[in-house]
Formats: sequence, C-alpha cells, structure tokens
Amino acid sequence: MPRPARLGLCAACHGADGEATMPGVPNLAGQRLDYLRDALAQYRDGRRDVPVMRTAIGALGAADLDALARWYSAQPTARQAQP
Repeated sequence: MPRPARLGLCAACHGADGEATMPGVPNLAGQRLDYLRDALAQYRDGRRDVPVMRTAIGALGAADLDALARWYSAQPTARQAQP
C-alpha cells in the first residue's frame, strides 16, 4: 500500500506508522477503518471541534480521507510488531 500524499501533516503528531510521537496524542495504527474514516470526516466537517485537527485536515477530499484511514488502519500496533 503506497503512503498517502497527505501523510506528512498527520505524521507530525501521530507518526508515519500510526504510533504517536507526542504525549496525549492517540495512536492510529490498527484502528478500525470505518472508525478512522468517520473520525476524519467529523474533524473535517467540524462535528468534532478540535481546532488543531480541523486546521491539519483542512479541506481534505474523500479520496485523501480514505487513503489516510486505510493507511493507518493497516499499520501494525507496537504490540503486534513485537515477536
């Protein structure tokens, strides 16, 4: 699966692999695809009022939103990656 074009902005806080790089920021790796799609749409549309997320997402189109949700849902969690 190719990395999404919009991954950079998300990766600054959530990590490219979905393991958060900042305290208090949720991990996205391995989250359910439908949950991530819905959450991203809610941030984009303002139904979840978190200014930093709304700014980061901006006018994210459906294809980019789907690509980000698919990417993060497909990433293994730290627990899954350990032998």
